[in-house]
Amino acid sequence: ATNVLRAELAEHCLGLDMSFHKSHTPGEWIERIDGDVSSLANFFSQFVMLVLGNALLLGAVLVVTWFEDWRIGLALTVFAVCALAALNRTRHFSVPFFVASRQSEAQLYGELEEHLAGLDDIRANGAGAYAARRFAERQRTVYQTVVRAEMSSAAVDMVSTGSFAIGYLGALALGAWLFQSGLISLGTIFLVLRYTQMVRDPMSQITRQLQDLQKASAGIIRISQLLALRPQVTGGDALLPAASALSVEFSDVTFVYADGPSGAVRNPDGAVRNDGAVTAAGAQQPIAASSLHNAEVVVHAGDERVLRGLDFSLAPGCVLGLLGRTGSGKTTVARLLARLYDPTGGIIRLGGVDIRGVQTRELRRAVGMVTQDVQMFSATLRQNLTLFDDGIPDERIHAALAQLGLEGWYSALPAGLDTVLSSGFSAGEAQLLAFTRVMLRDPALVILDEASSRLDPATERLIERAVDGLLAGRTAIIIAHRLATVQRAGEILILEDGQIREHGQRAALAAEARSRFAQLLQTGMDEVLV
Repeated sequence: ATNVLRAELAEHCLGLDMSFHKSHTPGEWIERIDGDVSSLANFFSQFVMLVLGNALLLGAVLVVTWFEDWRIGLALTVFAVCALAALNRTRHFSVPFFVASRQSEAQLYGELEEHLAGLDDIRANGAGAYAARRFAERQRTVYQTVVRAEMSSAAVDMVSTGSFAIGYLGALALGAWLFQSGLISLGTIFLVLRYTQMVRDPMSQITRQLQDLQKASAGIIRISQLLALRPQVTGGDALLPAASALSVEFSDVTFVYADGPSGAVRNPDGAVRNDGAVTAAGAQQPIAASSLHNAEVVVHAGDERVLRGLDFSLAPGCVLGLLGRTGSGKTTVARLLARLYDPTGGIIRLGGVDIRGVQTRELRRAVGMVTQDVQMFSATLRQNLTLFDDGIPDERIHAALAQLGLEGWYSALPAGLDTVLSSGFSAGEAQLLAFTRVMLRDPALVILDEASSRLDPATERLIERAVDGLLAGRTAIIIAHRLATVQRAGEILILEDGQIREHGQRAALAAEARSRFAQLLQTGMDEVLV
């Protein structure tokens, strides 16, 4: 049951928006998927059997005492009912403390994952002491929350211990009174004390299971909160036109990132709410794009949106070179086209269809994107190229590798497509494999987001021929810092501060001496775009 639940939680998280993954570290939600579910293992495997078995034993003991003497049976029954009622009233007492404990552990693992991922930068910049101090602070927080949780859980055991102390005194007093009255023998007094002990054993087991239930309840609360999160970017039922190239249209598109720590949203009533606000249970709730339409966006860095009123169109089969400084909004345009986010305002159309109404699978098939950072999985070459799609035949993979000029590299692999990839790939090799992934999908729109920025000159020359083949007959957007990268583009669009500074045919802009593009060509200073 817990394995199935882990699989369902992982699938659910993979379907959530980018805002969720931006506001939650991988280490944090791995802990939520695995750690919270593990806390339920004892509940699923032992709780029912132990509680049921001990309940039967408790009932049998009470029945025997009733047959022995109705007064003794009545006294033990009243005691058992009162003790169980007291335990039941305390069973929810520790749940908030265990929720806080699980949250602190998730934050610890999230920060640990970040520090391990950035280990090279931490060492190179002498930040080891800071990282160690932060880790110690997180550990101290975990220690404190766990101690509070365990101390609160001990309250249940204290109630049990106190109840049975009163029970022993009551049993001894009752037995002495009945013995003095000549109603029972001395052996019956011993029997009463023994049966009182036998009542305690199953109730102690039930108490321990209630403590485990409190831990499981904390896990259930956090799991339920995670499952309650719903993606705001959802697909519709529309299909894109069946064409090898699709038109692109941005109509008054505005966008602001609402998933970072630097932004907040001001509601129409004036109240400011930060994105990813932590609820009482510690779950961060992403702000839907639709909820921003009637809200004023408050960005700490000058109150500027990433994109402001973008209007442009690209005909099918055309290649657009997208230029601009870092932070001008180039990568955001690519993310919106791939529908990793929805625009705050305006409409984006692909092939004349609003992409918000297109089936998600259909859109992912039609838009292929290569970014600067390529993720290689610990899997075979075939699985890395096909992204685990077994329906792609080896012949198509071989043809794509040949088109990219990777025959020599591929022939040197010990097991061909079955070679398990390691972490020893260069940035250039990873980029080439990313191009192969896109070619295998045969998209109608290709987006190259600084795809050659990490290539050495030899590898960049190798990929030029493949890029020409990839873009032939397709609509393409080439995002670049360097002017040389957009020489194959028919149109140029320059972004500045989230707005269009210049847009037109590359040849016309180059011939116009007063154009921004012509000035960049004349100065030859690629760094002005960085």
